[in-house]
Amino acid sequence: MAASAAPPVKGLEGIVATKSSICWIDGAAGVLAYRGIDIHELAEHSDFEETTYLLWYGRLPNRAELTQFQKDLAAARTLNPKVYDFLRTLPKEASPMEVLRTAVSLLSLYDPDEKDSTHDANVRKAYRITAQIAMIVAIFDRIRKGRPIIDPDPSLSHSANFLKMLTGEKPLAEATRALDVALILQADHELNASTFTARVIASTLADMHSAITGAIGALKGPLHGGANMETMKLLFAIEASGTEPTEYVRQMLAQKKKIFGFGHRVYTTEDPRATHLRQMSERLGKASGNSKWFDMSRKIELFVHKEKKLNANVDFYSASTYTALGIDIDLFTPIFAVSRIAGWAAHVIEQLDDNRLIRPRADYVGPAYPEKYVPLEQRN
Repeated sequence: MAASAAPPVKGLEGIVATKSSICWIDGAAGVLAYRGIDIHELAEHSDFEETTYLLWYGRLPNRAELTQFQKDLAAARTLNPKVYDFLRTLPKEASPMEVLRTAVSLLSLYDPDEKDSTHDANVRKAYRITAQIAMIVAIFDRIRKGRPIIDPDPSLSHSANFLKMLTGEKPLAEATRALDVALILQADHELNASTFTARVIASTLADMHSAITGAIGALKGPLHGGANMETMKLLFAIEASGTEPTEYVRQMLAQKKKIFGFGHRVYTTEDPRATHLRQMSERLGKASGNSKWFDMSRKIELFVHKEKKLNANVDFYSASTYTALGIDIDLFTPIFAVSRIAGWAAHVIEQLDDNRLIRPRADYVGPAYPEKYVPLEQRN
């Protein structure tokens, strides 16, 4: 049996799987850029709609284009009545991430472009799915809490509309800006697990809804999008124990337990997204008069860096940021999807514009060929 030309890399670490013009990362320098624009500039100056336009169309819009994009995205905030009916039938204790995964698959049944996979049709689907994912997360949360569903407000931005549909109140400018920044920071991240999943599915010429449903499934895992929820669980556990945060984490490390929200497969220095979310978490804590989650997070971050030389990643401070915004812990990962759909859609469109089936090989390590078949009566 011929040996592989090169030894396999576990987890495909460092393997280049495709060419893309969407996102660039320099892990050693801590650089993240969308279409060449540094994430720090986008987080400081842009908003989610403008950043999404950049990801989908490859450039920043002019004023007229941005205004039209905002109108088109607002117009896409509609759901078939049967989707509302479906959400009402679900168990109130269902995981919002599982609800989102199932509901996005359902959306394809009512999408007018469901059987059309041309470039223009995929862009139209991107508008609808981006708007609808945010609606589904907010609507199910209202339903499970026995609260009336809030209709979308076309006069509000994507972030403000989501917060209003979630809370029932028009959000303060500071809260809207905080969510906008969080959505920008998480909108894309090259070939992460969920995006790669979406591209693999798209490469089979499956529809965009299938690709996005698969991406949501990948995002659900605690080693990917679920890490921010695990981070907040840790902060809650520390508070409940009454233990000093660094001592609690010291005990976890001694027991070789994983501390979620630290380290990254790509970055060897600080995750640039964590830089902004740390600042956001601190500002929100001070503004609310309750900075305990930020203070606790900061102590843990400094301790883990000192003890393990690990940097906080995007998940670590997104946990305290979302909590400061009054968002329930089990909505953290769905909100990650509310953001990442911008990148998923961009990658699906790019994949289908110049498609080749993604079909890697495996390094076989099983019994040597030819292993002989042994009749049943001769087996021990």
